[in-house]
Amino acid sequence: MSQDIAAESGTASVDVETAPDNPQYGLFPRLAAEAFGTFVLVLGIVGTATFNAANGGQILPVALAGGILVMGAIAAVGGVSGGHFNPAVTLGITLAGRASWRDLGWYWVAQLVGGVAAAAVLFSLIPAGYAALVSAEDKAGVFAGTANGFGSHSPLSAVTGGQAEFSQWSALLVEVVVTAVFVGVILAVTSKRSKVTFAPAVIGLALGALIIVAWPVTNASLNPARSFASAVFAGGWTWGQLWLFIVGPLVGAALAALFYRAFAPVPAAVRVEVGTAAGDDLGDGLVDEPRQHDVVDDGALAEADAVDDASTTTTSGTDDEPKGDAPRV
Repeated sequence: MSQDIAAESGTASVDVETAPDNPQYGLFPRLAAEAFGTFVLVLGIVGTATFNAANGGQILPVALAGGILVMGAIAAVGGVSGGHFNPAVTLGITLAGRASWRDLGWYWVAQLVGGVAAAAVLFSLIPAGYAALVSAEDKAGVFAGTANGFGSHSPLSAVTGGQAEFSQWSALLVEVVVTAVFVGVILAVTSKRSKVTFAPAVIGLALGALIIVAWPVTNASLNPARSFASAVFAGGWTWGQLWLFIVGPLVGAALAALFYRAFAPVPAAVRVEVGTAAGDDLGDGLVDEPRQHDVVDDGALAEADAVDDASTTTTSGTDDEPKGDAPRV
């Protein structure tokens, strides 16, 4: 996109271009990227939990898999879709004013499809005899062991033989809090104010740490797509408890977005005014705030300022324009 503003006494050119290495993408490529990223994330978290059950269900491998894979997925396709891979993240980014509401539903569908596809692959890979090895009745029982749950289905209950468990409200509180922290980290490190040079690493580390915190309580959802994917193949009691792992993360994401907006409001646009030394009013040009993959060419803006000493260019805005949908780097 390019804007040229001219007058008899001088000419000023302000170019807002899409960088060749960061092009605009249509809806379908963005949805494909979201489905791919969610597929990778669910494959890593649920897959590690499923096949690690034979080793006592250690938490650290699951946290490492989730953190490293989300880091890689964001680095790989985050520049296409924004790298959400999680309905709660998409909601938080949208509420924060960093993504369009018209894409919200489509992103959610793509994320659910990617998550279910990953769960289907894992379900098909469970070998014969593995269920008995992990004290499960069948493949669905194996999946149920890694599904998100509370009460008698919380990991603590399984470890203590039912002597201790986390209640429904404890599980809800944990999911709200850890998801709020996760989405808050994403919004913060992808803000223009942030000095973080590699946001995917910070996001991956945050996810891994929060999985460790929440795993003993609920098997750590933080992601409705992950919970839904597990429930599809686990069946049984998981459907009755699934609502908590949809509501909890979404509420947490909304709280993070509202907190972010309260302390880092996002401007709706950047206004560019151009005039001449003779006082001729050339009018206002309104340059939409960069969204998704729009990049303001700072070099072109600087060149425009130096075109004519008689021309005056002023730009007003805030220093917290989003870098895009986030978590893009």
